Amino acid sequence: MKTDISELWKKICQDDDTKAFERLYYTLFSKLLKFCMYYTHQQEPAEDIVSELFVTCWNNRKSLAHITYPETYLFIATKNQALKYRKKYSTIHLVEIEPDQHQLIDIADPSQKLERKELHHRLDQAIETLPLQARMVFRLIKENGLKYKEVAEILEISPRTVQTQLFRAIAKLRVLLKGYHQSASRSNAQQCVTAGFMLINVLHYFFVTCRHFC
Repeated sequence: MKTDISELWKKICQDDDTKAFERLYYTLFSKLLKFCMYYTHQQEPAEDIVSELFVTCWNNRKSLAHITYPETYLFIATKNQALKYRKKYSTIHLVEIEPDQHQLIDIADPSQKLERKELHHRLDQAIETLPLQARMVFRLIKENGLKYKEVAEILEISPRTVQTQLFRAIAKLRVLLKGYHQSASRSNAQQCVTAGFMLINVLHYFFVTCRHFC
């Protein structure tokens, strides 16, 4: 069951509900952390930024009751603080974070775990080759379940640009995964089938997402 962020926000701001605040924290912290690291490229300052943001929200909760879309508000606030950090420490050498693994398919046969892991790794590598804006659009929609308009507001671009960036991301991923699919077909029949499932999964995600443009 999906957590109702707006309901939690209401309980926090109006009822000083600490349990609701704890649920909000555990629901959104990792999402905001990953997003913040796109700007800081370092985990420790990103953790500090997101943690401080939650503290600030709790301390100022009475003045934040009017916010209609708290999740979008928190993403924007995270981005603003991350940009301030980057501006302040712009001379620091930035180290690119290690990509996470993403589970897109589930094949019951235990003997295929290695192939699945390799495919997940290749998919994540493919995502990381996307231009920054396309990569952020893809992950915000795919990982965080945000709508086009919410992503547009967070990144300060138009919903049409969000759509365009997602189209480009999917097109590139399709080419990269298709290339791996062809490579797998030459080396291992089961890998070929698994890669095919991954490709279908990504394309299915694309078409489902596009239906929720508004």
